[in-house]
Amino acid sequence: MDKVVRMSSEKGVVIFSKSSCCLSYAVQVLFQDLGVHPTVHEIDKDPDCREIEKALMRLGCSTPVPAIFVGGKLVGSTNEVMSMHLSGSLVPLVKPFQASLC
Repeated sequence: MDKVVRMSSEKGVVIFSKSSCCLSYAVQVLFQDLGVHPTVHEIDKDPDCREIEKALMRLGCSTPVPAIFVGGKLVGSTNEVMSMHLSGSLVPLVKPFQASLC
């Protein structure tokens, strides 16, 4: 669990993914469209994959991937992120992590 906590807080927006997950890809594209460059950890390429999945579930993820963290805090999975985006609450949350256009 320590590894997941460390990885989830190393950058502003962190996505735990699997290389074959289309929902993870959709979330990555959404963040990029919002000007945010998330750090993506493809856990299926990590030797500790099973332990990471278990830790994500213990932290409150309904499914292990995608698991999205903003500012080191679990936001949720695709459903939560898309709901926040549609309600207008995602952009203010990620604003501090948007790349500057200068």
